[in-house]
Amino acid sequence: MSEELIEKIREALSQVADPHMGISIVEMGLVGDIQVNENDKTVKIIIKPTNPGCMSAANMAMQARVAAEKVEGIEKAEVQVEGHMMADAISEMVNK
Repeated sequence: MSEELIEKIREALSQVADPHMGISIVEMGLVGDIQVNENDKTVKIIIKPTNPGCMSAANMAMQARVAAEKVEGIEKAEVQVEGHMMADAISEMVNK
């Protein structure tokens, strides 16, 4: 797994801000694991909102997916939301 590619993805995700705090989701510690499959050019990203009822979780997850898919070497990003009361529904919607 390429640490350099993971760092580029983390850098792209740092451009996604929590709309309520105005701080990057990376700085806030919302980005959990980042798993890259270089052969398939895919990445799986875990996002853990600070509040299980966060109204912006879906928006942040979608922005994270779009940001990750702009990274050279990544064609498809999957974002999994964890720790939110609607985590499964949000993850399904974001990854359609």
